[in-house]
Amino acid sequence: MLTAQSRQKSYADQRWKPLDFEEGDHVFLKVTLTTGVGRAIKAKKLNPRYIGTFQILERVGPVVYRMAPPPHLLNLHDKFHVSQLWKYIPNASHVLEPESVQLKEDLTLPVAIVRI
Repeated sequence: MLTAQSRQKSYADQRWKPLDFEEGDHVFLKVTLTTGVGRAIKAKKLNPRYIGTFQILERVGPVVYRMAPPPHLLNLHDKFHVSQLWKYIPNASHVLEPESVQLKEDLTLPVAIVRI
C-alpha cells in the first residue's frame, strides 16, 4: 500500500506548482458557490469558469489575498483563497471588454427567455 501511495504522490508532485501572487498582479476569479459569484450566475455548461481581471491589493496570509472588486460585485467579500484565483498573463494584443452584469438584491440574474 505504501508503495502505491508513494508512486501516486510522485505523479502528483510532478504536476504541482505553488501559486504565489504579488501586490499589483491581475488575476481571474473562479466562479463557484463558495465565492458568492456562483450563486449569482447559475452553474451551466457554457458559463465562464472565471471572471475578471481583478487587481491584488495585498497578501493577507500565506494563501489569502485581498482584491479590488468592481462596483457591481461590491457585496462580495474582498478576500479570496489562492485556489480561487488564476493568474492573468498580460498580452498586448489581448483587449478585454468588460461585460456588465446586472444583479438583483438577492444576488441573482434576471432571466431573459430566448426562443430558438
